[in-house]
Amino acid sequence: MARSKIHVGLEIGSTKTVMVVAEIKPDESAKILGMGETRSAGVRKGEITDYKQVRACVKSALLEAEDVSDVVIKSVFLSVTGSHIKGVNNTGTFRLPEDEQEVDRHHLEEVKEIARDIAIPSDHVYLHHLAGHFTLDGQAHSTVPYGLLGRTLDADYHIVHGVRTRIQNSIKCVREIPLDVDDVVFAPIASAQICLNRERKEDGALVIDIGGETTDYVLYIDGAIAASGCVPVGGNHVSNDIHLVTHVPFSKAEKVKIAEGNASADPASSVGIVKVEDEKGFPPIEINRQILNDVIRGRLEEAFDLVIEGLPEGALEKIGTGVFLTGGSSQMRGIGELACEVFDLPVYKPEQPDVSGVHAYFKDPQYATALGLIRYAQILDEERPSIAAGKIKGLLKTFWPFGS
Repeated sequence: MARSKIHVGLEIGSTKTVMVVAEIKPDESAKILGMGETRSAGVRKGEITDYKQVRACVKSALLEAEDVSDVVIKSVFLSVTGSHIKGVNNTGTFRLPEDEQEVDRHHLEEVKEIARDIAIPSDHVYLHHLAGHFTLDGQAHSTVPYGLLGRTLDADYHIVHGVRTRIQNSIKCVREIPLDVDDVVFAPIASAQICLNRERKEDGALVIDIGGETTDYVLYIDGAIAASGCVPVGGNHVSNDIHLVTHVPFSKAEKVKIAEGNASADPASSVGIVKVEDEKGFPPIEINRQILNDVIRGRLEEAFDLVIEGLPEGALEKIGTGVFLTGGSSQMRGIGELACEVFDLPVYKPEQPDVSGVHAYFKDPQYATALGLIRYAQILDEERPSIAAGKIKGLLKTFWPFGS
C-alpha cells in the first residue's frame, strides 16, 4: 500500500522567510500541515548579505513550522532568486548515424547533452536544464519522439544558471541548521506551478511574481519555458520612492502605498489629498494623491518594462492566456490595470491553490513561491526522481564531501 510523503518548501525572501510543510497523499493530493514565517533580515534583493541573521531567520521559521505541523523536518526544497540568475535557451542538433533510423534512448541522450552544453561564466553554476520541444526532420513533437524514424533530431532546452557562491551561500545556511536540501529551485519556476495548470502553459502564459525587492518572471509558450529571470525592482522600491518624494518616513510610506495608492491611470483614483498623521504632534503631512499615484505607477511600469526586455523578441504575441500577477506586491490597487496596459494582454490573479488544510492565509499570493515548491516537489517525484541528488552534490562539493 502506498504511503504518504512529507515535503517542505523554504523561501528565504527579501521581506519574509517562509517554511511550508505538506503531506503528499497516495492519491497525489497535497495537505498543508503547517507553516513557519518570520520577517527576513540580512537579505537584500533576494540575496544573502548577513549570513548570521539569515540563519537565525531560517531557524525561527523551522521551529514554528515543526511546532505547528507536528513534524520533525529533515530536508527542504529551497527557492533562490536574484538578478544574477539568468535563463537562456539553446537548441541541440544530432544527426543519426547512417545505419540507424529509429530514434532510441541513446540518440535522445546525445541530443540532450548537446542542447545542455552551453558556455556560462566560470563563476556560475547550472540550476535547471528544462526540456522544451523536440523536432525530428523538421516536424515538431511535444513529447519525446522515441521509436520514430528520422535522420535529424533537435532538442530545445531552457537553461537557468547563476553565481555559484551566492547560491551555495543559501544552501550552506540551510545545511548548518542542520537540514538537507532536496533541490534548489529558481523562485518563479516554483510560483508558476501554483499559478498555471497544464492548459495555461500550453496556451502560453507569463507569470510575474512581485516581491519586496525583486520581480521574478517565467514565460511559458506551447507548454515549455521560453524565458525566465529576475529584475531587482519590487514593492519596497515603490515605498522608498514615496518616502523620497513626499518626505514621510519609510514605514508610513509603506502604509500609504497600501491604503491610499493606486497604480492605474484612472483619473477618479487620483483626486484629492492624502493626510499622513504625525506621531509627535506636528501637523499632518499632506500628499497630493495624483503625485502619490504617479510615483507608484512609474516604478511599477519600470519593473514591467524590464520584464519585457528579458523576453524573446515577439514572445508577447505568442501568449494565448495572458499575464498572471502574484507575490505580495501584486496586491497593490490598480496594478492589474497597469499590467494590462503595458503588456496589452489579459491580466489575472492566481486562483486559490488546490491544496487542503485549515490555513486560509494560503489564499494570499505572497505565499505562491513557498506553495509552488510543494507542487514542484510533486512533479519531481513523478518525472525526475534521481536528478535532484546529483545536482545538490555538484553545488556543495566545494564545501565538504558527503556520502549518499
